[in-house]
Amino acid sequence: MDQTVAGLMRDADTGDRAAADRLFTMLYADLHRLAERQLSRNSGQLTLGATTLLHEAYISMADREGAAYPDRAHFMAYASRAMRGLVIDYVRSRRAQKRGGEFHITGIDTSTPAGGDEATEQLDALGEALEGLAELDPPLAQLVDLHFFCGFGFAEIAAMRGVSERTVLRDWRKARVLLRSTLRD
Repeated sequence: MDQTVAGLMRDADTGDRAAADRLFTMLYADLHRLAERQLSRNSGQLTLGATTLLHEAYISMADREGAAYPDRAHFMAYASRAMRGLVIDYVRSRRAQKRGGEFHITGIDTSTPAGGDEATEQLDALGEALEGLAELDPPLAQLVDLHFFCGFGFAEIAAMRGVSERTVLRDWRKARVLLRSTLRD
């Protein structure tokens, strides 16, 4: 059995559950940093922990049939999307509860900073814009996930994709323009 990341990804793609578990273990530190970055973007307004987010994302990814990870970049981008989706769902759930989604008699919630609704709406809008970008141009959406959410530099992304850094920068500008226009609408 191949113990490299690429070999484990190939084995996991064929349905080898043990390979998928070894892959998760091998990339755990990178995935944990990714989860911390996802949560730090929300300036402390979430009560969700990085480890919880990471494990929820793993469960979500493990349950998905037909998901293929041809390389580390695709795997990390997919993990980032899974975590982003979980954060957005968590924020939506909290907002629904705050708006009376569950009838509880409670005290005033002082844990949400002022402007929390605006930040929630921005996160929602960004999530929808990225989903739209993924439908329009999947490689651009993956680039946003890798750079913005995973924290990879442009040189690292260029190496992962086998293209020049200049190409990645050009794609980054294109993705930003498309996202801005979507967010304005």
